[in-house]
Amino acid sequence: MKRITLLFPILLALSACSGRIDRGALLVRNNPHVTEMDPLASLSVGNGRFAFTADVTGLQTFPERYSKGVPLGTQSQWGWHSFDNPEGLRFEETLRPSDFGRGREELYACQIRGGRGELASNWYRVNPHRLHLGVIGLADIDEATLSGIDQTLDLREGVLHSAFLSDGALYHVLTSCDPDKDMVAASVRSDAPIAIRFRFPYPTGGHSDDACDWSKDELHQTEIVEQGDGVAVLRHTLGGTVYYVKVSFDNGALEMVARNEARLTASDHALNFTALFCEEKPSLTAESAEASRKASAAWWRKYWDEGGVVDFSRCTDPRAPELERRVVLSQYLLAVNCAGDVPPQETGLTYNSWYGKFHMEMIWWHQAHFPLWGHEDLLARTLPWYGKVEPVARSIAERQGFKGVRWMKMTDPSGLEAPSNTGSFLIWQQPHLIYLAELLWRAKPSQEVIDRYFDLVMETAEFMADFADYDAEHDRYILKGCIAAQETLKASKTVNPPFELSYWHFGLSTAQLWRERKGLERNAVWDEIIAKLSPLASRNGLYLAAESEPDTYEDIRMYSDHMAVLVAMGVLPQTPQMDPALMKNTSDWVMENWNWDETWGWDFPTTCMNAVRLGEPEKALDAILMDQRTNTYLPNGHNYQDDRLRCYLPGNGGLLTAVALMCAGYDGCTEKNPGFPKDGTWDVKWEGLKPLP
Repeated sequence: MKRITLLFPILLALSACSGRIDRGALLVRNNPHVTEMDPLASLSVGNGRFAFTADVTGLQTFPERYSKGVPLGTQSQWGWHSFDNPEGLRFEETLRPSDFGRGREELYACQIRGGRGELASNWYRVNPHRLHLGVIGLADIDEATLSGIDQTLDLREGVLHSAFLSDGALYHVLTSCDPDKDMVAASVRSDAPIAIRFRFPYPTGGHSDDACDWSKDELHQTEIVEQGDGVAVLRHTLGGTVYYVKVSFDNGALEMVARNEARLTASDHALNFTALFCEEKPSLTAESAEASRKASAAWWRKYWDEGGVVDFSRCTDPRAPELERRVVLSQYLLAVNCAGDVPPQETGLTYNSWYGKFHMEMIWWHQAHFPLWGHEDLLARTLPWYGKVEPVARSIAERQGFKGVRWMKMTDPSGLEAPSNTGSFLIWQQPHLIYLAELLWRAKPSQEVIDRYFDLVMETAEFMADFADYDAEHDRYILKGCIAAQETLKASKTVNPPFELSYWHFGLSTAQLWRERKGLERNAVWDEIIAKLSPLASRNGLYLAAESEPDTYEDIRMYSDHMAVLVAMGVLPQTPQMDPALMKNTSDWVMENWNWDETWGWDFPTTCMNAVRLGEPEKALDAILMDQRTNTYLPNGHNYQDDRLRCYLPGNGGLLTAVALMCAGYDGCTEKNPGFPKDGTWDVKWEGLKPLP
């Protein structure tokens, strides 16, 4: 019977639309088009592991001009650097004991005040930090002389077309990123002489910036280490960090013109070149810009042709074109920024936020959409990283006295936990591995998926089971000693936050399904915990932010940050712990009373998904398209938050997951397009989407 329940929505998804969507037309009408220099409208090319963001020239000619907008980054998943640690600060010096009534002290990596503890926690937050690998721009171009700007990003082929005049000379630039190499390719045509600047910055170590410090030339050095016919290899050395750039070109010459600047001067009015960034010294074999561009076009055509799409062109609601634009550009941006071998940072490969590190509670928002939109292969790139850092996650659990593995919150490719007085106490990142592995299995059920992730799913669930405390007085299991997804709550007093309670139920229940698929018996202890997990706490017909917060609706603090109570039914299916009527009351209250000025980009998809599962499509649309600063989508498709976070990819990912739910529904849902009103204004066509659990 369970199998039939699962297959029905999949069959519904396959048959939901009659006639094929014109995917080419869908993309063309949503291609970003720029006609003036706007620091918030930079455009990126990339492959999920490496990205290059350009200004109106198609290159990075004016990085300072864009530094406070959406910066012109050249970033990779491997490009990291650490400042010196002359005082020998140790990670153990960041650990602080906490007592949450479990009969022991638990050690958490914190931001300690005073002494070596403060120095250590500051150093380990900043280090390692992600590098800007190099600025590549046109030389001898003055912004004041620009006119006739006409720039279009061809989404279908992943190629940026840029045309402009400078001092009356016409320039045409094509920019693309190789799908398999960390390499940007460009072709420049101009009436004027052509020269390209390669500039290499020193890192800032800043929390949120373009990672370019141009004032410390003496602390790093770039040099040409090998040259051949139409090719040169540069080496950039920053203390103990070394990487290489292979520049291939079809005419002209490359030379160093400053300690950290090289210049490529073309010998005629056309120049094709590539820049390959790599950790190890590359061969001197020249790369081809044209071949790379063709490979890019082939990859993107396959991406668009084989994945899911949604067509809003037959809708008459005036909001439909904007929703379509956001959806299409989010599909592009997430493939560019969030499909690597390690989890993405919240600003992807565009510029640094939180020192370039990634947040593991956000991986669901970055990547859950991939298997729902037919791109499970992109999620499958990242998920094995959990296995690589499993020893680190196990050590975290062990030093706190728990079984299994406890997944870190803020980290880098090594898995080292960044000290935080908030992040180290979060737990909602824990079940993400189970949810994402389940989405992979649902996309392509196979024993291979089960075998690959089974041990990780079991170890993840083992921690979850051990973390749940038995309350003998009430014969139930509770969650305590944690900071909830709504981060205004304190770890020292929080008991039973609603999202986490529901996620524990979903995660442990899904882990049991994996045991059955593996041919094993269910874990009896887990079944007892699932059966006795606390219900969601409520008062006066509304669900509370936590059982320990009875004054939720009298405390202004509770009206801000994430409305995590709604995630308990939206991101997640309904569990036995909740009453849909109470959830509807809570959802209505949130829509009317929440401090929406103090929210984040993924809060709008959260509210939307909750409304879809409650059968309220009008509310779902009002939420996903709410006119709020943190629900702004820039001309390039980035989800703007504020002056610090000018792009925020969890918002884009949440949008795509919400739209998948609005179209394809969820297990047990028999309604076509459950997230859209049936008043005739939302005639939505879609292909290739899958339902949520």
